[in-house]
Amino acid sequence: METLDKFDVAILNELQTDGRLSNAELAQRVGLSAAPCWRRVRALEEAGYIKGYHAEIDRHRIGLGVLAFVRLDANRNTGELTREMEEAIRKIPEIVSCHYISGAGTFELQVVSRDLETFSQLARKVLINLPNVKDLHTSFSLGEVKASSSLPLSHLGTPAR
Repeated sequence: METLDKFDVAILNELQTDGRLSNAELAQRVGLSAAPCWRRVRALEEAGYIKGYHAEIDRHRIGLGVLAFVRLDANRNTGELTREMEEAIRKIPEIVSCHYISGAGTFELQVVSRDLETFSQLARKVLINLPNVKDLHTSFSLGEVKASSSLPLSHLGTPAR
């Protein structure tokens, strides 16, 4: 599957909005019968367009009131040291996102925590002791304007409706 047609785009769009849609409901929404819709969803999964399905959990409701953005600066950016940092970062559950960045810093992390004290302990005992860390720069979210895992699909064409 190299190119996506309007039905594929529509399927992706609908599943981003509600990953729990039944195949029958999805087929109706995108204008296909059930069997071809199911085959397309399977093809999109196998081709890697759909990486998985998950529940979106409200972090505040489960007691994770702090969202911190942490820029890690590395001592040196060699391939082996960077891989060691990446491996260590992947093992820390409080780190919900990590990006290798350009400009100042090496990694930009999103870290969740119950409160500032818990975050402070994590930063002092875990983050600063990651392999090859030179420095940490932290900013805290004071309020969420937008948070979405949905990707814009408009550049792929007009979804079928």
